[in-house]
Amino acid sequence: MPPAIRRAGAGDAHQVSALIATAFASLDAVAYVVPDPAVRHEIMTADFRILVDHAVEHGQIDVIDEDAVAVWFPRTAPLPEPPDYDRRLAAATGEWVDRFRVLDTLFDQHHPSEPHHHLAFLAVHPSRQGGGLGTALLRHHHARLDGLPAYLEASSPRSRELYLRHGYRARTPFALPNGARFWPMWRPATTSHAGP
Repeated sequence: MPPAIRRAGAGDAHQVSALIATAFASLDAVAYVVPDPAVRHEIMTADFRILVDHAVEHGQIDVIDEDAVAVWFPRTAPLPEPPDYDRRLAAATGEWVDRFRVLDTLFDQHHPSEPHHHLAFLAVHPSRQGGGLGTALLRHHHARLDGLPAYLEASSPRSRELYLRHGYRARTPFALPNGARFWPMWRPATTSHAGP
């Protein structure tokens, strides 16, 4: 029996943001943007909250229990910036804001211009990783793409392998100053709703 997936709303925003911060805690990219582990989770939760709030209005957030989440943005028309983004980013990230701006710039430079759906975050609580929740969330959204391609930035070799199994193709990777790599990945449009 596949896990139950529900669409999250504004009332879920804090829990979703904290889950992403927990799931991504061990990433090299996170260590770069917030070098101080004592405040890392708090700052990352506040940063993720900006895009999660934006997805409530302009995207789709799918959750399984309190353990897994996928945050998508349709990029089929111009997507507005999150309101008051620069101020919110500075407030959320404090002394590390310039590091987050470096990350934003890299993401912008590698983002494709053609219409697609963007998977901004796929996060599974560490205690539930490897149990198929990420796969269930991917299949759920892929079945609704309606012939559109999808794009994401894989942030670890393990996640890259997951996405390769779901029809994504890796593009040229890019790296943060500490060597943390991201793999831009593109899933071509398909008319099959079965999905891999």
